[in-house]
Amino acid sequence: MTEFHSGFVAVIGRPNAGKSTLVNAFLGQKVAAVSPRPQTTRRRQMGILTTPESQIVFVDTPGLHEPRRKLGEFLNQEAEEAMQGVDVILWIVDAQDGPGEEDRRIAAQLVQMRRRPTLFVALNKIDLIRPEQVPVKLAACAELVTGAEFFPISATRGNGIAELLKSLAAQMPQREAEFDEDQITDFYEREIAADLIREACLLNLREEIPHGIDIRIDEFTERGERGAYIAATVFVERESHKGIVIGEGGSMLKKIGSSARSEIEAMSGRKVFLELRVKVEKDWRDDESQLRRFGYKLEPKKKKRK
Repeated sequence: MTEFHSGFVAVIGRPNAGKSTLVNAFLGQKVAAVSPRPQTTRRRQMGILTTPESQIVFVDTPGLHEPRRKLGEFLNQEAEEAMQGVDVILWIVDAQDGPGEEDRRIAAQLVQMRRRPTLFVALNKIDLIRPEQVPVKLAACAELVTGAEFFPISATRGNGIAELLKSLAAQMPQREAEFDEDQITDFYEREIAADLIREACLLNLREEIPHGIDIRIDEFTERGERGAYIAATVFVERESHKGIVIGEGGSMLKKIGSSARSEIEAMSGRKVFLELRVKVEKDWRDDESQLRRFGYKLEPKKKKRK
């Protein structure tokens, strides 16, 4: 009988390094929202890849960064907690402008870990730099951490993905699968729908607005052959932002809704009727009570021993 292997891989990196894009590429389908904007991912999400020989559970994480708001502190907390108790840490470095200052901070965290799991470093977006730059960038990454394996990849084009996946599978310990073979994520459809609506906002709105947006699913009702009905609220931080999200005559909100609906239908495989409204919650990213309402719970910082 063939031995079965399964384990967990924490996918970390700075914002917009391509973590969610890579997880989607591994799974061969979209389970995580992606956009060119940083902080698209706000919660840990599992992407579960099961084959006859193994099950790899990828833990997609928010980008590690220097936080300016309480929401940023939560995002870092999510990523840092994901690195504990996994079998492999897969650190994604953006080949275009990395390794940079944020990467050096991540490397320092990895070096300081008492019991660091196996470390893989993937230099992503190699299709966007000259071929002769790849070994130079890999060498720069190697100067930051020791005892790691390095992989040049392109999550969007698929370069190096098969080799990286094969190496990850080889690191999985012998044990039974944690999840059913047909499960691909730990998120429910309504949670993925909320992320896809926010993704549509990120893709369609001006740069100053998206970070202050969050989504609440108010209703998610199955309607048999007619598909599903979803009602959601788009929260913004300023009254002026509300007008921009709605657009002239509701044009922008319709555009966001159409884009999000297409993605949700592709994800769920059925028709969707999506209804959106916009509401202002002033400065919610720095308000702990509002953050808790949106599901972002900040844990108290542990005091350092003297």
